[in-house]
Amino acid sequence: MAISTGNIEVEMSQTSKINDVDFSNLSFGRVFSDHMFVCDYEDGQWQTPKIMPYQAISLEPSAKIFHYGQSIFEGMKAYRDSENNVFLFRPMDNVKRMNISAKRLAMPEIPEAYFMNGLKELLKIEKDWIPTTDGSALYVRPFMFATGKGFHASPADSYKFIIACAPSGPYFSGKVNVLIEEHYSRSANGGVGFAKAGGNYAGQFYPTQLAKEKGYQQVIWTDDNTHEYIEEAGAMNIFVRINDTLLTVPTSDRILDGITRKSILTIAEAEGIKTEVRKIKVSELVEASENGSLKELFGAGTAAVISPISGFGFKGKDYELPVLENTYGASLKKRITDIQTNQSNDPFGWRVKVC
Repeated sequence: MAISTGNIEVEMSQTSKINDVDFSNLSFGRVFSDHMFVCDYEDGQWQTPKIMPYQAISLEPSAKIFHYGQSIFEGMKAYRDSENNVFLFRPMDNVKRMNISAKRLAMPEIPEAYFMNGLKELLKIEKDWIPTTDGSALYVRPFMFATGKGFHASPADSYKFIIACAPSGPYFSGKVNVLIEEHYSRSANGGVGFAKAGGNYAGQFYPTQLAKEKGYQQVIWTDDNTHEYIEEAGAMNIFVRINDTLLTVPTSDRILDGITRKSILTIAEAEGIKTEVRKIKVSELVEASENGSLKELFGAGTAAVISPISGFGFKGKDYELPVLENTYGASLKKRITDIQTNQSNDPFGWRVKVC
């Protein structure tokens, strides 16, 4: 059945998979909702957007996504409160960042109205897919890739933009031990490290695999030139607490401008926690661990919100973080998730009601 919602064509699924899903036992990003939003870019303009049943995509072998890697994405979450209201968290930041990524990869920017209207209409249809158990949410993945054909090395002439959804539980659980990377780099000056480009993540998999073989769960990335400065924790921004000061590194060509990162800094400052945004040397981290001033280390991103790090390895030696009763990480995570799930006031205007 096809209907029209504004300028969006909607084709409803004839059957739903929702009754087959155990919402009390969700892994992250492995179960997908009934519908997806799709919009094609052809002949120099965006075509009529559609919401359709979640389904496979057919592409020709010559589609440029397979050859030259024009692919970008965002990560978002939708939440449902006790009164069945649906909310997003800082969605305009995702729109802006996706277009920054698109520009850097010579892809067409997505009109704000297409992105936001499509997302909101999709969430209205998929409302029942939003889990309400603690730590769960509907993970929302907007992404765009090149569909234009050709083996010549140049930007494609057509693209596909999709928003798909996955009801998901917590991203990480248990202790996370990380290895400080001394050889491989996530990105370089002048590169695409600041963009949400698929290739950035593909390049992380091998060094992370090597770290896992050594007994670690993730990698702390260091700068590409000297490997003297820490930059990110796996696929997340990194925060360091030395004594009572919360530090994070500045964004750059190499480091993603994380939405959770910005939120943490704003909330910390509002609550009187001293913050510093500056370069952090690996040697400073090691020294702080050895003299007892290193109190916390955690990653921050949409999927996990905040992921505490229990220890790190460097040059063959392991350093353990202290076990604290009250941590900045836990407090800041609760503050953010309470805003996201409408369990507290939102003095920053970040929470956006969908329906």
